[in-house]
Amino acid sequence: MSFSIIGTGSALPKTVQNNKDLAQFLDTSNEWIVSRTGIESRHICVAESTLEIALKASFNALENAQLKPEEIDLIICPTLGGDTVTPSLACLLQEKLAASCPCFDLNAACSGFVYGLDVADAYFSRNQEMKILVVAVDAMSKFVNWQDRSTAVLFGDGAGAVVLSSGNDLKAILLTAVGNQHALSIPWPKGNHPLTENQVKPLPYLKMDGPEVYRFAVSAICKDLRTVSAQAGLKLTEIDYIIPHQANLRIIEGAAKRLKIPIEKFVLRVNNCGNTSAASIPLVLDELNRNNVFKPGTKIALTAFGGGLTTGACIIEWS
Repeated sequence: MSFSIIGTGSALPKTVQNNKDLAQFLDTSNEWIVSRTGIESRHICVAESTLEIALKASFNALENAQLKPEEIDLIICPTLGGDTVTPSLACLLQEKLAASCPCFDLNAACSGFVYGLDVADAYFSRNQEMKILVVAVDAMSKFVNWQDRSTAVLFGDGAGAVVLSSGNDLKAILLTAVGNQHALSIPWPKGNHPLTENQVKPLPYLKMDGPEVYRFAVSAICKDLRTVSAQAGLKLTEIDYIIPHQANLRIIEGAAKRLKIPIEKFVLRVNNCGNTSAASIPLVLDELNRNNVFKPGTKIALTAFGGGLTTGACIIEWS
C-alpha cells in the first residue's frame, strides 16, 4: 500500500514574458533562445507572491479531490524558498488554508516534487488513513540575475499541487543526490555584520555551469528511467507518458535520443512556462488530469533533476 493521487491543481502568475520582451534589456533574441532551449515565454510573479500562487494551486487541488482544507493531515511544500526565510511557506500556506495539520518545506530544487512524493509515501506506511497535500512552488524570477542572459531566459514561476490518499498508484520511486556546488548554486545574502564589511559578498543570484548541468541531466534521466521502470517490472516501451522536469527542450531531446524513445512520449510544456523548478512536473500533471488524458491503468513516469545535484524518478499507475 502506498498512495493514490486523488486531486491535482496548478497556478501560474498573470504576467507573461515572452522572448521579445527579454530582448528589450538582454543581448538576446527569440531565435537565440528558442534554438538553445525551446522556450518561447514564461510566467513571472509581479502582482502575486509565492504564497498566493501556492494557495491557488492548493485550493484547485482540494476542489478536484472534493476535500476541505481541514481534512488534510499533512502539508509538504517542495520549494527553494517562499516569501520569508521563516515562517516556512508551508506554515503560511496552512494558515491561509485554515488547515490544522503539521507542515514543512522541502528543498531538493527541481527534483523537489518527486522528493515530496517519496516523503509522503513514508508517512502512508505509518498511517494509511492520511490525506496529504504536496504543493511544489517556486518563483525563480526572485533568484535569477536578469542581467545574465545565459540563465535569465530559462526560468519562470509557477505552482503545482496534488492531494494524496492511501492507494496503489506508486509502483517504484528513486531518489539520488551528488553534492556539487559548482554546477548550480544560489548563495544566501551574507548579512551586514561590521566584522564582514570588507569581505567580498557574492550576489544572491543563480549561477550555473550549463554544459555540466546538460551532461548530468541527460545521463540522470536515462539512468533513473531505466532503474524505476525495471523496479516496476515494466519496459520503457510500456510506459504511456513520460513527464520530465521541464528545464530545457535540448536536454529532453538528448535523453530521448539516448534512450531510443520517441520524443512524442515525453510530455513537453517548456515552451510556454520555462523552467519552473519543483513546480514543473505537477503543472503538467494537473493539465493532463483536467483534460482527462489519464485513464485507469495509465502508466506514467516522472523524472527530475536539479541543484544539489539531486534527481528523482518514479512510476505511477493512474487509478
